[in-house]
Amino acid sequence: MFAIVDIETTGGSAAQSAITEVAVLLHNGKEVEDRFSTLINPESIIPHYITALTGIDNAMVRNAPTFAEIAPTLFQLLQDRIFIAHNVNFDHSFLHYQFKQADLLFQPRKLCTVRYAKKLVPGLASYSLGNLCRSLGIPIEDRHRAAGDATATTLLFEHLLAIDEDKKVLQEMTKGRNPHSYLPMHVPAEVIENLPYSPGVYYFRDKKGKVVYVGKAVNLKFRVKSHFTNNAAGRRRQEMLRNIHSIEYTTCATELMAIVLESIEIKRLWPLYNRSQKRYEATYGLYSMQDRAGRIRLLVDKKKKVMPALHTFSNPEEGYKLVSSLAASLELNTEWVFGRYHPEEVLPDDLNERMQQLINGLTGYLPDFALVERGEDVVGNTRYVIYQVVKGTFKGMGCTEQPPENWEAVNGLVTAYPENEFIRNTIFSALAKGGGMVMEPG
Repeated sequence: MFAIVDIETTGGSAAQSAITEVAVLLHNGKEVEDRFSTLINPESIIPHYITALTGIDNAMVRNAPTFAEIAPTLFQLLQDRIFIAHNVNFDHSFLHYQFKQADLLFQPRKLCTVRYAKKLVPGLASYSLGNLCRSLGIPIEDRHRAAGDATATTLLFEHLLAIDEDKKVLQEMTKGRNPHSYLPMHVPAEVIENLPYSPGVYYFRDKKGKVVYVGKAVNLKFRVKSHFTNNAAGRRRQEMLRNIHSIEYTTCATELMAIVLESIEIKRLWPLYNRSQKRYEATYGLYSMQDRAGRIRLLVDKKKKVMPALHTFSNPEEGYKLVSSLAASLELNTEWVFGRYHPEEVLPDDLNERMQQLINGLTGYLPDFALVERGEDVVGNTRYVIYQVVKGTFKGMGCTEQPPENWEAVNGLVTAYPENEFIRNTIFSALAKGGGMVMEPG
């Protein structure tokens, strides 16, 4: 028993938009048994561009029932039926959200006619409802209205049922909680089935192949599935799901490696739907120079290409904090350190000597080391992940079959990556927790 559904809405987000029309055709697998269709008052203004697309305006829905008023009737119609729609997760997300507001739990088995058509009629240029019906010679009338599109979807479903003679594809796509029921319509189920149960970084790509989201996982299969199996109705999530056309991944030997690689990739690719770690980070440096009187002073400024920095920071406050800590241990006024002298002040005779001690003291704060972490590849072979830090700055990462024997070996095994504050703090945190073997120069 099937319920073939189409809705019209005020926008693309179930949580921030509303339904303006719904149509349901009840089907027994051979023919339509009953129909239900109604306009719905969204209790909000219908945008002009929606009216231009659907023809539904504010005057048409003014006296229509609200969703809360039709919810019990609609819920009863859909009970114990497989929920069918063209791009089923879009229609389901709205109805699930609206039923939830009415204290009704809506969790049907689902069938997407986009995915069903891709299985049975592969190789078409487009699987949009209009283009698909045109390719298959299926009439479609009253486009972008719920009853018209639901009728066309029903004719499409009947056409696909005739091709699927033994109904094996139908049974595969509607049994239990299988990938066909929750994946975005463009993503093959095989992608999820082939994901490993290992740490790694995954990439969601749009129809042009551009990476739109990067994530890290302790378990790639579980984490990627979680994006599609929850019922979050936010606009950003719904938009991202519609834009996912393919999924790729890189396995990692450890969770820490996945965390570091994710950060590197977010900075490199700047994906549309990533929010964390995309804050702009200007790179600042700590510099040593002499004033006209020959006194050594320090300067925190934007990184300079022609002058080597004693240390680099993601923001100037980080530099001032480090210098202030060192200055206090040497009884140095930070005003002196940065060359802000007052005429009446008596400066210590050994100011330069103490300033040099401060600069030398950076070595203890800015260590050279490699953190070597033991992990496993996707088939269980031992791998060693190396994170190299030079003068307190992340320099690179590598993964090898054998641990490095010395510092020179480390230099040859790591790939250089851009430094950022998140990676640096993550590695220092792992170091403090005793997350692996530590190697130092010499």
